[in-house]
Amino acid sequence: MTGQALRDLQLAKFASTLVAWQKLYGRHDLPWQNTRDPYKVWLSEIMLQQTQVATVKAYFVRFLNTYPTVVDLAAASLDEVLGLWSGLGYYSRARNLHLCAQKIQSAFSGQFPQDAATLQTLPGIGPSTAAAIASLCYGERVAILDGNVKRVLTRVLGFEADLSAANNVRELMYLANAVLPTGTTQQLWNDMPHYTQGIMDMGASLCSTRQPQCEVCPVSTMCVAHAQGRQIDYPVKTRKLIRSSESLWMLLVKRVDGAVFLTQRPAPGVWAGLYCLPSFGNYDDVLELVPTELREILIEGVVFKHVLTHKDLHIHPVYMSLPAKTQLLEQLNRGKNQGRWVESGEWPKLGLPAPVRNMLLGT
Repeated sequence: MTGQALRDLQLAKFASTLVAWQKLYGRHDLPWQNTRDPYKVWLSEIMLQQTQVATVKAYFVRFLNTYPTVVDLAAASLDEVLGLWSGLGYYSRARNLHLCAQKIQSAFSGQFPQDAATLQTLPGIGPSTAAAIASLCYGERVAILDGNVKRVLTRVLGFEADLSAANNVRELMYLANAVLPTGTTQQLWNDMPHYTQGIMDMGASLCSTRQPQCEVCPVSTMCVAHAQGRQIDYPVKTRKLIRSSESLWMLLVKRVDGAVFLTQRPAPGVWAGLYCLPSFGNYDDVLELVPTELREILIEGVVFKHVLTHKDLHIHPVYMSLPAKTQLLEQLNRGKNQGRWVESGEWPKLGLPAPVRNMLLGT
């Protein structure tokens, strides 16, 4: 038998090996597992994008308790959804989540489409999320390709092409579909959920970025990277994220009754649709807003950093407690800072960016 023939024979066993491993050793205790409910799978997939499992658990349970079905979510207001999402970050996910629920309700009578191609036509559902729903819930033979899966497959296959290039990602997707389980419709119905969950579990546990546990990996004998001793070299991605930095002065103005002035951020842009404190590019702009006789009561807080995907925000808190009968609404409502006074009991229900939530609620 030639080396290539042996290699092909090994890869033919990749899917069945992964299915068997997942049944015995994969994760089975997460709140969105052990279900074929597309609403729960979809909700978890959206929440898990660029967010740690430990963080998502509580939000997932909270969302299900508040909106048990996609119909319930579709009937909610965007402000309510953003409020419940507040603190999870990447708020475009929440806006698309709400929009997608409304589309499922209006176009599909509240029922999820059952194939990946149709799922991809919905707002916020890309190829990998569509494949996760279709394979986990309906047994469709279609591959996911998130970060964990890319790492597993590039190592096993010895795929050295640069994933910064879209054509190379397409080639990897072709290979990802080639190694999927095969069989009858019933066999795929049984195996695809275990395979899809298994390859995600492996990427999140054994096949980690820096310390892969090859000695206990069930596919190590068919893994090119392991044979080469080059696990850390995969996947190849040369384009680095270019980060920028920006400073923002946030003005927290509080009335004697405890109400705080908040503005709703416009779309598009960072924190679109969320309620925010009036924000400025420098301290002089803050001073320009505040009448001269009130500037002496401004208090500058401790600067802290908030990390976005492509940018570090250096937040400069400025606090101001208004004396009784002082009116500042006209000044506060200038330009982009159109807003309203919000009483403290309403704060936890609003969609608030993490820095604002920290300043208001200390969380």
